[in-house]
Amino acid sequence: MCCRAVRAKESRPRSPTGLYQDPFVCFGYLAAVCRPTTEFSTQVLILPQRQAALVAKQAACLDVLCGGRFRLGVGVGWNPVGFTGLNENFSNRGRRSAEQVVVMQKLWAEPYVAFEGKYHRIEDAGINPLPVHRRIPVWFGGHVPQTLERIATLGDGWIMNAYPPGSEIEAEMDTLKRLTEAAGRDPAAVGLEVWISGGAGDETSWRAEAQYWKRLGATHLTLTNTFNRRHHKRIAGRGMADHLAVMRRFVAAVA
Repeated sequence: MCCRAVRAKESRPRSPTGLYQDPFVCFGYLAAVCRPTTEFSTQVLILPQRQAALVAKQAACLDVLCGGRFRLGVGVGWNPVGFTGLNENFSNRGRRSAEQVVVMQKLWAEPYVAFEGKYHRIEDAGINPLPVHRRIPVWFGGHVPQTLERIATLGDGWIMNAYPPGSEIEAEMDTLKRLTEAAGRDPAAVGLEVWISGGAGDETSWRAEAQYWKRLGATHLTLTNTFNRRHHKRIAGRGMADHLAVMRRFVAAVA
């Protein structure tokens, strides 16, 4: 949603303090002012809160504006409050999101689509413009077994922030490889994006962690300065200068 939803277990609503720009509006602006090599990615968009055809249209328009440099990261969400406010069903969000991805992939590929599914029906309709390459990479966020299954059958990559380096993530990667092969797809074609915390470690540990993820097959590294859950730590500062300083240090360490 446009702001942070109140936790369902809280009995008394409070004013939202987290500012979240709509990604399609924000990226549409940034596409005009950033370098022509800048890649854009949602991290992640709660897909089942939105209509599949609407997301397909928004994503295609953004893809055209940025010259085909957009990845759509999607997740299923955790808080029913946002779903209630948007009049969407929280209980079927996982299964519905998988069908949404199928619908969007069809809408991006062809000017006219006919589709009959459990949650969607399209009668010889389409979107215009289509994406630059007639497809947009869809990356899944999450860390439950169903996430890996959807990546293996439908996804272009996994946005992973749940596991630090170690045996757990290595076992998960083995599972993803096995599921991808079982789906008749090449595991090497499925990307891996991992998060490294700006608020933990230093240049030496950042470099070592980046090298570990590269050996494991990571294709993208994300520096996170504000995420403060699981093994991640946010930076101490809150200002723009604080963020830029950590970003410059990180790039110098791992580039």
